Amino acid sequence: MCLAVALRVVSIEGRWAVGEAAGLTQKMRVDFLPDLEVGDYVMVHAGFAIQKLTPQQAQENLASIEEAIHALGTV
Repeated sequence: MCLAVALRVVSIEGRWAVGEAAGLTQKMRVDFLPDLEVGDYVMVHAGFAIQKLTPQQAQENLASIEEAIHALGTV
């Protein structure tokens, strides 16, 4: 199973960026999104930002993940 996660870009340096969600950060490649800016939301899969998202899309994605975690009883 593959899982992509929405992150908010907090810094960009060359082809690398750092994204954040729920207080956790992740380093990612941004080769596929040349117009990316700090503050943008992106979908990240396998360490690559693969798509820009609206803030609403990102929130819906994160809420779905949180709902699944709670349904499994792991939090």
